[in-house]
Amino acid sequence: MRVLITGGAGFIGSHIADQLADSGDEVVVLDSLLPTAHGSTVPPGYTGRHRFLRGDVTDPELVAELLDGVDAVCHQAAVVGHGIDPSDAPSYALNNDYGTAVLLAGMHAAGVRKLVLASSMVVYGEGRYECPEHGIVPPSPRRQSDVDAGRFEPACGECGAELGWRLVPEDAPLMPRSTYAATKLAQEHLAGAWARQTGGTVWAMRYHNVYGPRMPQNTPYAGVASLFRSSLVRGEAPTVLEDGRQQRDFVHVHDVARANVLALRTEGAEGEITPLNVCSGQPHTVGELAAELARACAGPAPRIAGGARPADVRHVVADPALARELLGFTAETSFEEGITAFATAELRAPVGG
Repeated sequence: MRVLITGGAGFIGSHIADQLADSGDEVVVLDSLLPTAHGSTVPPGYTGRHRFLRGDVTDPELVAELLDGVDAVCHQAAVVGHGIDPSDAPSYALNNDYGTAVLLAGMHAAGVRKLVLASSMVVYGEGRYECPEHGIVPPSPRRQSDVDAGRFEPACGECGAELGWRLVPEDAPLMPRSTYAATKLAQEHLAGAWARQTGGTVWAMRYHNVYGPRMPQNTPYAGVASLFRSSLVRGEAPTVLEDGRQQRDFVHVHDVARANVLALRTEGAEGEITPLNVCSGQPHTVGELAAELARACAGPAPRIAGGARPADVRHVVADPALARELLGFTAETSFEEGITAFATAELRAPVGG
């Protein structure tokens, strides 16, 4: 199988490329080496085993050239993370949405009908909640006064009772709360329209909190695990917002890459987009992540800071059942094993360093 991987020099894409090459597939890597994610314009050494082209997915001529003879596309290229503020919006929309539109148009022209798309848990916004009296309900909006008072748990909009979190299935309501989240959902909509128009197949891989080797460093576009480790490397305590009890699903990048390879090898539904949670199935709190990483790095204990960023959500914990059913995917790396290894794992060159 010949696979074009956009963003293939990046955190997740590079591991997908390596796993495909290890199994004898031909990999073509396209990456623009965006400065928000890469500390150098020189391709990372681990790309040396693949055919690598530095270029942008927004370039129609380059995309058309690279799609020649390709059997499938694994679209990982994106500006990711929480970002800085709304001034990031043009960059997110250009790279994530316009870039996806260019890629899909090129796939149509080249007759490529299989797409594996990097999506994200952020399309859900808040997770799934249950009220003791009213069952599954949407949480009431987060108020700054509650955050300031240290009240972080969502409440039922009907009776005001504190809600309990539940596993989020793929058919949960989609309510993106950040610019990044909005662009990821738009990518899914664009890919779904392409599938319906062409009879193509799309697996939309809704990644949960991915961590592991090759994460970018010292950038607001990195994941929380990288931010915590960067603090510890500087000898500083990792700063945890809220009370540290917000639930997430932390999944190792090797497992995420394997899920993508399984999707590339599994026939999807023609003319449809199939979203899948890509997760460990073992939730942990952000505070647990910080504490486990501090222990593994022999660094200072986390500092619980309170507060919250404007687009933050309280709990997002995934239901792993559908990926197991359709792809046969189950995460293999335990939280303790993965975080211990991450304490000394190779990270990308520091952004701006």
